[in-house]
Amino acid sequence: MSKSITLSTGASVPVIGLGTWKSKPGEVTAAVKYAIDVGYRNIDCAFVYGNEKEVGEGITAKVEDGTVKREDLFVTSKLFNSFHRKDLVCQTLQESLQNLNLDYLDLYLMHWPMGYKEGGPTIPKDENGKTIYSEADYMDAWQGMEDCVDEGLVKAIGLSNFNSKQIQRVLDNGRIKPVMLQVEVHPYLNQQPLIDFCHERGIAVTGYSPFASPDRPWAKPGEPELLEDPKIKAIADRLGKSTAQVVLRYSIQRGVIVIPKSVTPARIKQNFQVFDFDLSDDDIQVISGFDRTFRACHVSWVSDHKYYPFHEPF
Repeated sequence: MSKSITLSTGASVPVIGLGTWKSKPGEVTAAVKYAIDVGYRNIDCAFVYGNEKEVGEGITAKVEDGTVKREDLFVTSKLFNSFHRKDLVCQTLQESLQNLNLDYLDLYLMHWPMGYKEGGPTIPKDENGKTIYSEADYMDAWQGMEDCVDEGLVKAIGLSNFNSKQIQRVLDNGRIKPVMLQVEVHPYLNQQPLIDFCHERGIAVTGYSPFASPDRPWAKPGEPELLEDPKIKAIADRLGKSTAQVVLRYSIQRGVIVIPKSVTPARIKQNFQVFDFDLSDDDIQVISGFDRTFRACHVSWVSDHKYYPFHEPF
């Protein structure tokens, strides 16, 4: 099993990366440094996570001490919804670069297809607490991202949380083809139709929230907990692995890049130790049977946006 996937640009992406959503600024620098020490070369960031400066400090420390060169790393960031107006895109990317202390990104993703009102708070809200939307079309933002490639700020661009119809619209109307789709993928939301759609079009897939994001801020009591599932525990026990390792391996064997988030050294290390075992076809079939279209990151509070992606089957 290869430890990397080749993009349509020819660039190589490690199949396991460090996620940084919900990693607190005080903890993420140490997590990035430790992850690089144990072998991670794929770091996933985003403007809206509010911790890119600290991620950058971790990367800088490991480049300066000679552990890695910048070109050894694959660093991703994301354009947030309140910067979809074309003239805002490159300057927003430059702000991420400044925070990360980098000259370029390997990949820049449009975080969501929905645009929010520009020029105010990152998540603008009216007096009733409702998110205020923008008139900007995600194709405007895509053109801005294409400009970022032309300016040498980023090597490749892609999408996140887009459905198949929205992806096809970008393919049909864009000048530069998206190389990556990042979406929620785990056994409760296995996304096979969307993964097939992307792979058939030469678009790689990164799965976020590989453990179904048990620490998501809006979790409700009684919702399923993937890593406690007895069927996964049985497979893990048989293989002498943790349930987290089994779940990560499941996605990797389906050709999906995974970006588990952790700030705990033991877990960061354990999550990376997924290359010394294989799941059998039977194991894959058992885990694929978990699919219940359970979406942890549904952002249902903006489901009335005209570009909300999750009304489509995939």
